[in-house]
Amino acid sequence: MKPYKIILSGGGTGGHIYPAIAIANELKVRFPDAEFLFVGASDRMEMEKVPQAGYAIKGLWISGIQRKLTLKNLMFPFKLISSLWNALRIIKNFKPDVAIGTGGFASGPLLQVANFKGVPTLLQEQNSYPGITNKFLASKAKKICVAYDNLERFFPNEKIIKTGNPVRQGLLDIDDKREEAIKYFNLKEGKITLLVIGGSLGARRVNQLIEKKLDFFDVQNVQVIWQCGKLYYKQYKINGNTKYVQVHEFLNNMDLAYAAADVVISRAGAGSVSELCIVGKPVIFIPSPNVAEDHQTKNAMAVVDKDAALIIKEEDLEADFENKFSQLIAAPERQAELGRNIKKLALVNATKDIADEVEKLLKK
Repeated sequence: MKPYKIILSGGGTGGHIYPAIAIANELKVRFPDAEFLFVGASDRMEMEKVPQAGYAIKGLWISGIQRKLTLKNLMFPFKLISSLWNALRIIKNFKPDVAIGTGGFASGPLLQVANFKGVPTLLQEQNSYPGITNKFLASKAKKICVAYDNLERFFPNEKIIKTGNPVRQGLLDIDDKREEAIKYFNLKEGKITLLVIGGSLGARRVNQLIEKKLDFFDVQNVQVIWQCGKLYYKQYKINGNTKYVQVHEFLNNMDLAYAAADVVISRAGAGSVSELCIVGKPVIFIPSPNVAEDHQTKNAMAVVDKDAALIIKEEDLEADFENKFSQLIAAPERQAELGRNIKKLALVNATKDIADEVEKLLKK
């Protein structure tokens, strides 16, 4: 029997790239001879992150539609035609047995062509509110793996399987890593450790807030591990010279960062939410309002509604942040309750369950 050929597409942000890599890694364990090819947007971070993970990638000239009339929007029809044409060439040459889409605009043309050529497709939808690409591809997909309930409003019910989102495997047993984490980050015992994560590229409004509140944190006996993101590191790294504050462009050892944390402030991208459920720490979500369909607020509310996290909207930060944060810090029993409640929402076998569905499609 000839080895399977598996094509994966998704990107634009870490939230689409890392799940695709996690799925590929799991399938590679099951089918060591299989051949893998990723397809992404030619100017986005997947072109760097996927080769770092050991996989080949081809780029398409594609971007999303902006909400206002811009030159980029005028270019969109040309980009779409170019991407569909190149996707057709890629599918013809590679001849995949299955195509997997994890969302983001690059996966649109590739999975559309795969459907057209009769290649079975599987979609992985990370968010509680699906993006345009996956909604468009759903009618032809064989299976749709989701992380939240109530998505039959958007997708055909008989295709939906609730698997959860793939997360980094190292997060499954962070409880044993606390001591190692405290040493690794050189933290002071007896202080409360706050971990701040603004998503894979960082978050401007979150960074502005943290910089403004450093004195407040000091008064609250809080030390800060702050991932500010690649785009903002130059601007904020100066704050890393203050005592009990460390500023990181990117945290490569997320397992240790979570293990060290007592409280987490985070954006509410789907990948972050899934990771935080597994980690089981008290979280304050500050959702990004600048995303399609305000899906980060919907992701966060799916957790907040189960009394498993707190939320502060960007527009309420000035009025509410200090009050909500200091109340949480002063209440260890409330922290423990939030941690327990969020952990109940964790779907720890997501990657394996998605790979099971891919395997069924391959065996057909």
